[in-house]
Parts: sequence; structure tokens; C-alpha cells
Amino acid sequence: MRRRDFLKSAAIPPTALAMAQGGAKDEGEASLDAGPAEKAANGAKLPTRAYGRTGIRLSIIGFGGYMLNSMEQAQVNRLVGEAVERGVNYFDVAPTYGDAEQRLGPALQPYRKNVFLACKTTQRKGKEAAAELTGSLKRLRTDHVDLYQLHAITDVKKDVDTAFAKGGAMEAFIKAKASGQVRHLGFSAHSEEAALAALDRYDFDSILFPVNFACYYKGNFGPRVVAKAQAKGAATLAIKAMARQKWPENHPDRKKYGNCWYQPLTDPEEAALGLRFALSQPVTAAVSPAEACLFQLGLRLATDVRRMTAEDEEKLRRLAAGLTPVFSRG
Repeated sequence: MRRRDFLKSAAIPPTALAMAQGGAKDEGEASLDAGPAEKAANGAKLPTRAYGRTGIRLSIIGFGGYMLNSMEQAQVNRLVGEAVERGVNYFDVAPTYGDAEQRLGPALQPYRKNVFLACKTTQRKGKEAAAELTGSLKRLRTDHVDLYQLHAITDVKKDVDTAFAKGGAMEAFIKAKASGQVRHLGFSAHSEEAALAALDRYDFDSILFPVNFACYYKGNFGPRVVAKAQAKGAATLAIKAMARQKWPENHPDRKKYGNCWYQPLTDPEEAALGLRFALSQPVTAAVSPAEACLFQLGLRLATDVRRMTAEDEEKLRRLAAGLTPVFSRG
């Protein structure tokens, strides 16, 4: 279903429809527009890329909010401040990330007008989704989020069909956008089938989806979805760019990286290759893993990221051959 058709079927008032189809940018949104593609403001800051057709530019590394879960507030404040100083303007969080929203809200408050804040909901019914958005806004200390997403859609029937049914979450999303609580709409998914189905039903502004070398080369997972998003004009926000594989049984590093349900790329050379692979695809940004040390590693690597070479690809194909991808097609 096209955006216009869905708005019509959801019976949104004409004034709300006009707001949903585009309105004036706020001060924070306008501040994201400047800057040439692929260039940083200086040697210490991140390059930016276009967020679809919105005119907004996002840092090529996104701040993965799950890393804040159970972190002391003083440490959160320092981490967020350092991220902004380094040029990060894209922050992602969700109410399912423990107390991350409560931690991020006060830390981000001094910078709120100059950053792009993304949030999500796992609720598939409209009433519940609206209530969760209200709670997220309160915890994040803001009157709007720049991107609101259906979180972790996996099953077409349970997730996509329910969200798009009468009284489903998408009706609440559209109303929230019309009211100004939400500026852009998207979804996150770990399923190709669910992602493709959702892209067929609505003109989303973006998708949050795994873009990972091992998934592509060995798992044959991801290229169809990224291509479909590109054809639909939706920006792709990458997750799992710094994933290595599923955790091997009894791996000694598993406790060290407790927030990662997969084995991350921790070797700097491998991490640089993995990040380079993701950012060489048609993506806007790569969201960091859920560990502060890996986020900081990604920042260091991304300030001078370059496009993949044939040699890089060969190295990654050899590496992928011996791994168990976090996602595989079928």
C-alpha cells in the first residue's frame, strides 16, 4: 500500500494529512542538512551521508543506544558528549533496551536540537504502540522523535499483517507523524521476508537492516532487501556491520561483550574491513554494536573510511567462508 493510500484508508483528517506529507523543518532538522557527502568537517569528525530524499544528513556511524543499559549516568553523559563532539548526530534507542532511554534522555538534552533521534516499538496494535511512544518521549525528554520504527519485524503474519491491519500500529504511526510527535517512519527487521513485505505496503523513509559481509557472502542474506529499499527510495540504516558470526560455543570473550548476542569484530583490521564493506553498500549509516568500546572503535575507523577494493573483497570472502553468519537466507 502506498503512503497516500494508507493515509486515506486510515481516515486521517485533511489538516493532519498535509502535515504527514511534509511540513516545515524544525531548527534541529535544518542543522543536519549542511556538509558535502563523504567528507568530514575536519580530521576528527565523521563524514555524513544523505538520509534518503529528506535533505537530512546523518553521520555514517550511528550511536547504538543499547550500550547504555545499566551504565552509570555520569559515564553516559561523557560518552554522549564525546560522540557529539566527534560528529555523531544519529542516535538510536528503544524501550526494550533496559534503562537506555532513561539514561540517554538527560545526556542528550543539551544537544537535542542538533541530532537525529530514532526510536522503536515492538507493539503491533495501535493503542499499545501509541502508549509506548508516549512513554519513550517522556523518558527521552523530548516532544518528538525524528524516526519511529516498527521494531524487529520477523513474521509476516504476526508482525507485518497485524501492524497494517485496522487498529494496527501503522495507524498510530501515521497519527503520530501528523501530530508532530514523529518526523519519519521506518522499521527494523532481521527477516528478509518481513522486510520485503513491509516495503511493499508503505513508502517508509528508511529501514534498519543487517548489512554484513558474512551474511552477504556466505548466507546470501541482505542484498534483496537493500536493493528493494533503494528502488523504493527508502534509506538503509545498517546494523551488524561489525558482527563476525554467531558466538562459537563456550567462547571466552562472550562475557566480555555481554551486550552482543553475536561475536563482534574486535580485531581492528577485520573490523575496518567489515565496516568498509557495509559502508560501500548503498547505506546512509551503520549503527554501532551494543558495547561502548566497539562504538569507539567504529568511530576511529570511520573517520577515514574508504570504498571496498577487489583485494578487500577477496579478504572478506575468505574470512566469511570459515564463519557461521548471524543470518542466512532460508
